[in-house]
Amino acid sequence: MRDQLLGQAKRIVVKIGSSLIASRAEGLRPQHIERLADDIAILRTAGREILVVSSGAIISGIRKLELKEYPKSLPIKQAAAAVGQSRLMWAYEKAFERLNIHVAQILLTHQDLADRRRFLNARHTLAALIGFGIVPIINENDTVAVDEIRVGDNDTLASEVAHLADADLLVILSDVDGLYTEDPRKNPSATLIPLIAEITEDIERLAGVSSTFEGTGGMATKLRAAKKVGEYGIPTLVLNGERAGLLPTVLSGEPGGSLFLARERRLTSRKHWIAFTLRSRGQIHLDQGAVDALTKRGKSLLASGILQVTGSFEAGDPVSCLDTDGKEFSKGLVNVSSDLLGQMKGLKTTDIQAQFGHQEYEEVIHRDNLVIL
Repeated sequence: MRDQLLGQAKRIVVKIGSSLIASRAEGLRPQHIERLADDIAILRTAGREILVVSSGAIISGIRKLELKEYPKSLPIKQAAAAVGQSRLMWAYEKAFERLNIHVAQILLTHQDLADRRRFLNARHTLAALIGFGIVPIINENDTVAVDEIRVGDNDTLASEVAHLADADLLVILSDVDGLYTEDPRKNPSATLIPLIAEITEDIERLAGVSSTFEGTGGMATKLRAAKKVGEYGIPTLVLNGERAGLLPTVLSGEPGGSLFLARERRLTSRKHWIAFTLRSRGQIHLDQGAVDALTKRGKSLLASGILQVTGSFEAGDPVSCLDTDGKEFSKGLVNVSSDLLGQMKGLKTTDIQAQFGHQEYEEVIHRDNLVIL
């Protein structure tokens, strides 16, 4: 199964971690970027379509600005990103130009992905670039991003891009070989896990956290990314990106890395967008009858099953649905504001019409706009 999935994947998102191409001491490492470009060129020759999600802008800018430590203030981070991003793209431009391959820069924020129209526009742009044979180089727009519109770490961004591009495979290149049975730095007898059928709690406990200067994520962020794209039917390969030629050889069937399988029943693109791209503006606490209606009978959410409303949201906003234990089990786009819903909670449809008049929607969240997590 592993060889078949890797061999048949045509459109691939390759995420390149900061530690592979930049360091505080050296800044950008052009020779490392060239080596990765060589591997990607081999994949393209084999008929693969490649999109690159690359970290490294801030680290490159830190070196250029001669900062002695990683900046703590947002303006300095953004200044470093502004300086570093142009240098990063120039390095990619030169690395691919010698191979007769053109590249394009795309910078995204969470706001670009959360707005459905902008999401679809970005999808069309990526499709057009791929059609022209161009390799998109994608990064978060750190120069303008603030906390409210940040995607976060680039493992998460790569998972968003894999969904955005309708990819067949997400490859996360890092400075580790993959997921081990234990931390190999602490236990030399730990073994690499080549295939993970499902990301269980036991698998999640194996994930560590990066302590390197260059990296903002660790294995935990890679597992979250794999879990997210797995819901859309996309498998994830975590692979050591420091070994020249490893990427094309593993994709052609050689052993290496850890492959996380996708779920057999994939969410539609829109429902995946609701579940994993949008950020909840509030919470709706439900009674057990409403929980069962949503999870077991595929019903829409009505006001009669609502116990409590928290947060502030308007009609059309994403909200989380919580069960009787306070655990989020579903998410959807609400048809009613939090203020009005707070007055409607627990009421039957006929009572709502009697007290508040005719409403545009009977459902608080329609089944088509609801995702069971």
